[in-house]
Amino acid sequence: MARAARTSSFIVISVTPAISLRGVVKRFGDITAVNGLDLEVEPGICFGLLGPNGAGKSTTMRLLTAQAIADEGEISVLGFTLPGESKAARMEMGVCPQLDNLDVELTTRQTLNVFARLYRVPRAEREAAIDRALTIAKLHDRADTKTSELSGGMRRRLLIGRALVHQPQLVLLDEPTVGLDPQVRQELWTLIDGLRSDGVTVLMSTHYIEEAERLADTVAVMAEGKIVAQGHPTELVREHAGEEVIEVYGPPLRLTEVTEHAQSRGWITRRSGPAVAILRAETLDGQAPDGERRAATLEDAFVVLTGQEIN
Repeated sequence: MARAARTSSFIVISVTPAISLRGVVKRFGDITAVNGLDLEVEPGICFGLLGPNGAGKSTTMRLLTAQAIADEGEISVLGFTLPGESKAARMEMGVCPQLDNLDVELTTRQTLNVFARLYRVPRAEREAAIDRALTIAKLHDRADTKTSELSGGMRRRLLIGRALVHQPQLVLLDEPTVGLDPQVRQELWTLIDGLRSDGVTVLMSTHYIEEAERLADTVAVMAEGKIVAQGHPTELVREHAGEEVIEVYGPPLRLTEVTEHAQSRGWITRRSGPAVAILRAETLDGQAPDGERRAATLEDAFVVLTGQEIN
C-alpha cells in the first residue's frame, strides 16, 4: 500500500510494509525464542528467513499468524495490527506450514473446497478458485485422489495450493521443501518464483541455503532470536565471506595444520566437509596454501554469521 506525502518541493511516496515487527519478544518459560526482533518485509518480494534450528524462525511465523502472542513489541501484517486484527490479516494471507496437516480422508479437490469456504471465496467464484489452485499445484490429474495416496511432493504442492486458493496478498512458507528430494524441491522453487512474479509477497523460512540464494530478493539471517544480518544474497556474501574461497583437502592432521596456520594470520576459516575453507582468498596476495579456488557462497556467509554448520 503506497501513500503520498507532499512537501514544499516534492512528493514522497511511502510504502507500507507487508510485514512489520518492532522489538518483538516471545518467551516460552525460561527460553527466549524471539529476542527483540526488528523486521520489515516490503510488498511484492520474496523474503528469505535463514537460521539454524532453534534460531526463532518458526516462532516468528507463528507470531505472524497469531498462533503465538508476543510478550513484547509490535506486529503488523498487511496493515493489520496483531493480535487484535489477526482474523482480518489471516483472510488476506495464505500459510503453508512446516508440518503436513492435510486431512488424509479428503481428496485433493475436497481439501481445496474446504479451504475456499473457510476463506469465504464467493460461491460463484469457488469452482474457478479451486481450478486455479489445482493448476498452480500441478494436481489436475490428481484432483479426485485421496490425500493419503499422494506422494510427499504432491502433498507439499497441495499445501501450497491450499494456501493460495483465495488469492492472498501474502504467503507464509515455513520450511516449504523440508524432507523433499532435489527433483521435487526444484519443482517447488519454480512454483514459489512464480508467486513473486505475480506480485505476491512471500515470506519463506528455510535452512536450505541454496533455496534462499536462488529465490529470495532479500535474506535475513537469524540467530538466537534476532536478525544478525540482512540484505540481498549477493551483498551478504560479499560483505561476510568475500569473493573467493580456497578449499584445502587432505587428511585430518593436514587440515588441522592449515587451520592453525590460517588462524595465526587472522584468516577466516570454516570446515567444509573433508576440507578447510579459507575465506576472502582474493585478499591473501598468494599467501594461502594450495587448494581449489571457488566463488564464495551464501552458505559461507551464513556460517560466518551464525557460527554453526547447516543441520
